[in-house]
Amino acid sequence: MRYNAIPVSLFIENRKRFTQKMKPNSLAILTSNDVMPNNADDVMGFSQNNDLFYLSGIDQDETILVLFPDAFKEENKIILFVKEANEHTLLWDGNFLTKEQATAISGIQNIKWLHEFEKTLQLFAFEADIIYLGHNEHIKRVTSEMETRQDRMIKWCKEKYPLHQYDRAAKITRELRPIKSNEEVDLIKKATALSVEGFHRILDAIRPNIKEYELEAELLYATIKNGGTRQAFRSIVASGVNACSLHYNTNDDICRENEMVLVDFGSCYGNYNSDTTRCIPVNGTFSARQKEVYESVLHCLKEGSKLLKPGVLSKDYEFQMAKLIEAELVKLGLITEEEIKSQDPEKPAYKKYFMHGTAHHLGLDVHDVGLYSRPFEKGMVLTCEPGIYIREEGIGCRLENDYLITENGNINLSEAMPIEIAEIENLIKNKK
Repeated sequence: MRYNAIPVSLFIENRKRFTQKMKPNSLAILTSNDVMPNNADDVMGFSQNNDLFYLSGIDQDETILVLFPDAFKEENKIILFVKEANEHTLLWDGNFLTKEQATAISGIQNIKWLHEFEKTLQLFAFEADIIYLGHNEHIKRVTSEMETRQDRMIKWCKEKYPLHQYDRAAKITRELRPIKSNEEVDLIKKATALSVEGFHRILDAIRPNIKEYELEAELLYATIKNGGTRQAFRSIVASGVNACSLHYNTNDDICRENEMVLVDFGSCYGNYNSDTTRCIPVNGTFSARQKEVYESVLHCLKEGSKLLKPGVLSKDYEFQMAKLIEAELVKLGLITEEEIKSQDPEKPAYKKYFMHGTAHHLGLDVHDVGLYSRPFEKGMVLTCEPGIYIREEGIGCRLENDYLITENGNINLSEAMPIEIAEIENLIKNKK
């Protein structure tokens, strides 16, 4: 593994909490993601199914976890199935996890080879009444044309055991995963530290006529050099008007004199992610107008993040954040009080310059699982990311930090990343 070993106690405790919420005489089957093909014999980088990782710590494909807390034999309560190496795989792919290594990572004592799964499940299915299955429900984009390993497991189980009752593992993990343990918070902090280093590399590299992808490369370097698995998501490095397209990530334009660059990026460490956004002037000095817009967004970040505390509902937080942005848009001369008074409530005036939500759960997924009908609680990690986008002026500004909800408020996990205008300008100047 690239990252340092994660305390096995994390996965033991996660399984304990998961099985406590399972119905009597039920078993759960969690399976890994596929290795996705690219072209010819090439493949994309492997990314583990996060529910499986949460419960086992295993970061290898072709893995199945079976939980059967009411099993008669103690050794059958938790079984992990992993793929077995042979001469062919050793030659072409290198070693897979041994049974001993799988136990050391997961804390699971009963490790079996993958080919033993079907006959093992056959024994359990007769005893169990309910089968929990995992599925990638927490996804924003339509994937109806894609069949995953989870899809195939669901299809296989229902064909093999059509008379069983089925339930969703996501009903349990969506309740557990939003509250982060100390170990999980430490992993998010490590991911954030990689992003802080990457941002400093960008401050060192920024200059007129540099390509956006050159700045992206600095972020990727900082992540990989320090044991990160990958970028948390495809970095957004958007100069000038490109920053007004929220998910711009072609990153192939030139950063021009007098423009500002929006950099939305994160690192993945031990499968846990950071997600931060900063804006910097290409020539090292914010123009008067860029400074006005930046200060407005920074004000909203500072004030809005105070709302990230226990008991607050997401919809109330987002409403207050919109009010903060609205007031700043008036100050900037972009909308008027009269426009606000006469606006269609379904199409508020501020939406022209601010059109997205500003807080999402963060963890194993960048947009981590969680019900937004659930009030914020101690232990949740959320982003705060207000923005103002003025396409006609070629200015897009978004600022984003990651916050751990505490008993009385929150802690900014990305505090080490420079954000004040004077600090950013001085750092760029001193690095030249």
